[in-house]
Amino acid sequence: MKKEVEKIINKVRPSLQMDGGDVELVEVDEKKGIVKVRLQGSCAHCPMSQMTLKMGIEAELKKNVKGVKEVIAV
Repeated sequence: MKKEVEKIINKVRPSLQMDGGDVELVEVDEKKGIVKVRLQGSCAHCPMSQMTLKMGIEAELKKNVKGVKEVIAV
């Protein structure tokens, strides 16, 4: 599961980097289906970061990686 999550995060990363941000994979809890990420750069302090996290990163992971239930920023 972790390799699949990394693959999708690497697909999402360029769009974040275009806006001066980035995302780092922190942990994948396969039993609970929780992926922990750290938003970096301009994404870390952006007022829209929760929307990016939930409607961007989480949505892509849920769509493409079986077992992902939630993505949280740490």
